[in-house]
This record gives sequence, structure tokens and C-alpha cells, in this order.
Amino acid sequence: MKKMPDDRGYFGAFGGRFVPETLMAPLAELEEAYRKAGRDRGFQTRLDELLEHYVGRPTPMYLARRLSARLGGARIWLKREDLCHTGAHKINNALGQALLACEMGKGRVIAETGAGQHGVAVATAAALLGLECRIYMGSEDIRRQELNVVRMQLMGAEVTPVDAGSQTLKDAINEALRDWVTNVRSTYYILGSVLGPHPYPMMVRDFQTVIGREAVVQIKKAARGMPDLVVACVGGGSNAAGIFSAFVSYPAVGLVGVEAGGRGITPGDHAARFSEAGAPGILHGTRTVVLQDDDGQILGTHSISAGLDYPAVGPEHALWRENTRVSYTHVCDDEAVAAFHLLAESEGIVPALESAHALAYAVRVAQSMPLNSNILVNLSGRGDKDLAEVSRAEGDAP
Repeated sequence: MKKMPDDRGYFGAFGGRFVPETLMAPLAELEEAYRKAGRDRGFQTRLDELLEHYVGRPTPMYLARRLSARLGGARIWLKREDLCHTGAHKINNALGQALLACEMGKGRVIAETGAGQHGVAVATAAALLGLECRIYMGSEDIRRQELNVVRMQLMGAEVTPVDAGSQTLKDAINEALRDWVTNVRSTYYILGSVLGPHPYPMMVRDFQTVIGREAVVQIKKAARGMPDLVVACVGGGSNAAGIFSAFVSYPAVGLVGVEAGGRGITPGDHAARFSEAGAPGILHGTRTVVLQDDDGQILGTHSISAGLDYPAVGPEHALWRENTRVSYTHVCDDEAVAAFHLLAESEGIVPALESAHALAYAVRVAQSMPLNSNILVNLSGRGDKDLAEVSRAEGDAP
């Protein structure tokens, strides 16, 4: 399979750079710095050491025996990204980009965050490396993820609420981009998903491929072969890109990305970009599939999981869907909450609501699969941050 993106930053018809002229040179500088770091054995050694001794990699491959037995059918395996330091896969990318910021001589980093896990990861990396840090977060997401706001502030980050628009991830990215345009000489923007202008979709994917590289080795050993199905949730799509990238060259392995079906597939009630409302468009510097109306106006979104509540998807996912290598589906809020409870009750593991969407799909299909088949779910984060939101959704909290 041809390596993507191409030299212009395109994944087929998707990707590229659609930004103000003031950012074209900084993006070219960033791409050159990233490629230089890729050739620098010392950079990779430093990152590998941090991933092992600070993040806690490799993360385990875990067979959910009680859950599998309860469902019948396929065995469900979990790639335990929830056991990373800070509680999610986001730290893999945050550390890589923070090290790159240091290499480029940038003393200040900024980031956007939705569920708060990327913000926590960036604040963590900034504290570790002695960088000034500001995190932009929509006011609605601050309400939903108060615990993560406290964690960011505890590590010295300034958390800036965004009151514009829907007060969610899309609006936080807007504000982070405005900050970067204004302070581009001193500031490095650590984008958290496989989104934005080139080289970000490529860089974030590459920093997250550690998930997939580990998973291939682990599942071969544990299950004595490749999985029948690999499932991951898809917001912007970084955890999914990280694990899918290692399996795309194995045609017998099915790959499924799970989006947020929200309250239902009507405009404003979901964040399923590959539903009928999604169409090619440009958002936040990249051409991809975007939820938009007939006039090209961005539609509102909803998901109980803040990290999936975003109207566009990474451009490589748009290509994978176009060439049918990855199938995409959606899971509604209620089904995700049910999976959240099911994993906790069956295995003593509380998943992030984002990850619960992927788990819900695995639960949905496992019962119809043979007993000797295997489903691998990327458990991208833990659910401590979501306990209050689940309680609110179920009417147990104000």
C-alpha cells in the first residue's frame, strides 16, 4: 500500500493546507523539523525512553474473559491505552510534539481539548519539559470535564474557556489557531488529533502508531494469530489511526471506526461524519469529510462524549472510507453508556465514554461471530473523567 500522505500532504483527495498565508511558512518549518527529527536517532531514543519509563509502554493486551463469556461468540481483547500515564493514548502524541517544540526552540506550547485528555497530556508534557502552556477548551466541555480542568491547572497550565459557537472542540480549535497566528514565532501548537493542515495529520498518526505496532505483536502471541476485527472510536481519529495503521496491510483483518450517533441521526443530534449529512469540505485547514448543510455551513453536533463531539474527521480516515479499507458506523449515547456499565460490571474496568462507543459496537457484533474468532478493541482511555456526565445523563446528578 502506498505511503500516505503525498508530498503535498494529501491522502488521495483529502488533506492539504488551507490556512492563512501567515501560517504557510511556519507549517513548512514544522514539516522540515519533523522530518529532521525522524532522521535523528537521539530524538527517537529520547522519545522511546519516555514512552517506556514515563508513559508506561508497552500497554497490555487483555482478554476480557468474563465479558466474552457473558456475550457468547467472539473473544473480546482490549488494547489497554487507559493504563498510559494520564489515562489515555493522548500522551503518546503530546510527548512527541512537545519534544519537537524543544528541538525548534519554542518555549511556549498551546493546545485545544475536548474531553480534556489531550489537554492533560499536553500540560503533563509541558511540566516535564519546562514549557509555558495554555489550553483552550469550550465552556460546555469544561462543564462536562471539570476534573480534567483541575488536573491541567495543577500542572501549571492556563486553561482558557471558549464561549463562542457551540462551546465545544471545534470552537477550542478556532481559538488555538488564532493564538498561533498571533504568536507563531514563540509558540508551538500541539494539535491533538489527525486533523488540521499538513503535516499534523501525518505527525499525529505517526506518534500514535506505537499503539498498532505493539498490538500486532501482542495479539499474534496472545491469540496465536491476527484478529478478525479491530475496532476503535473515531472523533478526529488519532487512536483509530494509531491502531489501524498497523493492520491496513493485512486484508483479512476487518477494521471498523465507530463515530458518535448521539441522540439520533438528525442534524445537530450526532457527530457521525460518514452519515448522509457528511460531505467533502474544508475545516481547520484540511479538506476532509465534514458535517455541513447544502450551503456548506457547518452543522451543530452532539455526543455524550466530549472527545467525539466534532463535525469533521481526519483526512486519512476519509481516504480509508473512500477506498473501503475501513468501515465506519455509529453508536448512540444510550448504547455507549450501556457498554460503559457492562465493562465495569464484567471486568472491573471503567472505559472512557469515547472508548465505550467502540466497545458497544464490539458487543453488538460479538454474539453473531464464531466462538474461535477475535475482536480487538482499542480501549483508548479510562472513564474517571466521565463519571459525573454519566450520572447526569442517567438523572442521578444535577
